[in-house]
Amino acid sequence: MPIYEYLCKDCECQFEHLKLSAGEGDPPCPSCGSSRVKKLMSAGAVRPDGIPRGSGGFKAPSCAPGG
Repeated sequence: MPIYEYLCKDCECQFEHLKLSAGEGDPPCPSCGSSRVKKLMSAGAVRPDGIPRGSGGFKAPSCAPGG
């Protein structure tokens, strides 16, 4: 189950989405609900020292509703 990064073309919110199946379409923006989103190229998930990125905990995107 890959995690993809997206950018909303309407409000410029950048967010991540976990795809549960290959046939699942692109998600709507969690901030404004727009379906005009663009899949971004992500950096690798492992740092050179071997510690997984983000292992310190999840930080919600700043453009998420209520955040």
